[in-house]
Amino acid sequence: MISSPSAPVGNPSVVRGLARVVRYARKELPLLVLGMGVALIASAFALAIPLTLEYVVDGPLSTGDPEAVWPAAGLVALLGLAEALFIYLRRVTVLTPGTKIDSNIRNDIYRHLQDLPVAFHDRWNSGQLLSRAQNDVSLIRRWMSFGLVMLVANAITIVLGTAILFSWSPLLAGVFVMCSLPMVFFGSRFRRGFEQLARDAQDQWGDVATLVEESVHGIRILKSFGRGDDAFESYSAYVQRGRELEVTKGTTQAKLGFWLTWIPDFALAVSLFVGVWLASVGDLSTGQLFAFFATAAVLAGPISSLGFLSALALEANSGLNRIFEVLDTPNPINTAVTPRTPQSRAGSLVFQDVHFRHQDAPADSPDLINGVSLELHPGETMALVGVTGSGKTTLTALPTRLYDVTGGRILLDGVDVRELDLVVLRTRIAMAFEDATLFSASIRDNVLFGRSDPVDPRSVEATAILDQALAIAEAEFVYSLPDGVDTVIGEQGLSLSGGQRQRIALARAIAAEPEVLVLDDPLSALDIETEARVEAALRKVLATTTALVVAHRPSTVMLADRVALLENGQITAVGTHTELLASSPSYRAVISSLDDTTESPSEATTQEANR
Repeated sequence: MISSPSAPVGNPSVVRGLARVVRYARKELPLLVLGMGVALIASAFALAIPLTLEYVVDGPLSTGDPEAVWPAAGLVALLGLAEALFIYLRRVTVLTPGTKIDSNIRNDIYRHLQDLPVAFHDRWNSGQLLSRAQNDVSLIRRWMSFGLVMLVANAITIVLGTAILFSWSPLLAGVFVMCSLPMVFFGSRFRRGFEQLARDAQDQWGDVATLVEESVHGIRILKSFGRGDDAFESYSAYVQRGRELEVTKGTTQAKLGFWLTWIPDFALAVSLFVGVWLASVGDLSTGQLFAFFATAAVLAGPISSLGFLSALALEANSGLNRIFEVLDTPNPINTAVTPRTPQSRAGSLVFQDVHFRHQDAPADSPDLINGVSLELHPGETMALVGVTGSGKTTLTALPTRLYDVTGGRILLDGVDVRELDLVVLRTRIAMAFEDATLFSASIRDNVLFGRSDPVDPRSVEATAILDQALAIAEAEFVYSLPDGVDTVIGEQGLSLSGGQRQRIALARAIAAEPEVLVLDDPLSALDIETEARVEAALRKVLATTTALVVAHRPSTVMLADRVALLENGQITAVGTHTELLASSPSYRAVISSLDDTTESPSEATTQEANR
């Protein structure tokens, strides 16, 4: 299974579960209550029709006065019109609060997803999150706008209608109620089975959404390897499982619907025998008997709707549980309650005995970052090298608190990064990743995305920053695109080459003008000549900016003032490139394994050292 972590259906009642949505509906409750009141008025008009029929049967029809029938017929028509009007008003009334509740929940989910740490997103499939933020929220809207309103209105209608039945004949009404009691048993059994079915189906469609997203993002891989049919078979299997769950859900609902339809009809049949007998002995008038069954017919709709409304309530409760599995996830990486402000903006970055391990890592496994101590002086460029899996990418994610250290601390200009305001921290430290992610927006917006100051993207100042960043990143190819820097790129920038995406992402980090620049091998997709030009331009930027650069090419190492060797989560050597070549066999081994397609000065130095 590809489902993300999720909890099974819990013990709390549906009522207590659904009550959690009140926090999003406080301002909308008056309109929802008004909608319930309007629905009750519509039901009252429906219940008034049998009372009118009682008058007609026991009055004009029994006395043989046909002229009195016409006003009664007009009153029935008027009551029917009033019922239809208030049903219309009910739907209009609850439309606005339902959509506002929907919007409130969606905004809260999105905001919380943005706040949650990278570790959370590492564990969860995006399709499951999308399913919760879209499908499950829609279920809540339907429940609040329709299900809740109708359940309350129908329940009160059933109670009032039953009270009216008892007012005519307690015996006959008692027979009707007793014959209808088995519905409680079937309703309870329905809940026990349907609740888990609803949860399984929602999780399954979340998995399907994940598969669709993976297939769309990986379409080039699927096509290039000719694995489209295999992907479809996997997708089809998940869809088939979802279809089976939906069929089972439908069958379960149909069984409940059968009992909720047949049991009241059976109760009416029994009541008919009793009612005729009561009428024959004079305990019930013909008009009362007629009105009794007319009222029971009015109640048939609310009673039969209980199955659908119960299913909707259970699905909404399951959806709400899935939503709160995300919303209840605590965010351990919060901004400081009383943030400190560094005395300077020099860009000093210091790692002091830093440790890091993932929360779900086995207890006996070593820390991924195991006691790193490293100092980057203001304006210094430090290259970080190591074999694959040594912890380079993890280490670069710690200064901006994409992950929080589990031991030790990281200082920015003398202040622990955990004591800084998160927005301020991530404004002063900018990152460029090897896997360059761009947004479905213009190139201008993508490059200026990293700036925290509210600069008009089309102002002279912003344009100057944009042009400079593109020039340094050797991304001036954008000017030749159809709309230049205003060209809108596709999702994740996949319409561009890997090297083009990396250059735009590098320009984004440069445009932020941070004190510290963290580069996680952002030039890996560039050819040697382009990389050389970018590195030459970067030297001007890095002359005044502190930089931590993950290097996978000797030419990138040559960009640095000093080099740190990371082995098994520990810094084992720090020095200039020349010093480490002379003193560290491990460093020479790592450098000789780095990949440049053409010989660079560093390679020549390495070969000389190895001789």
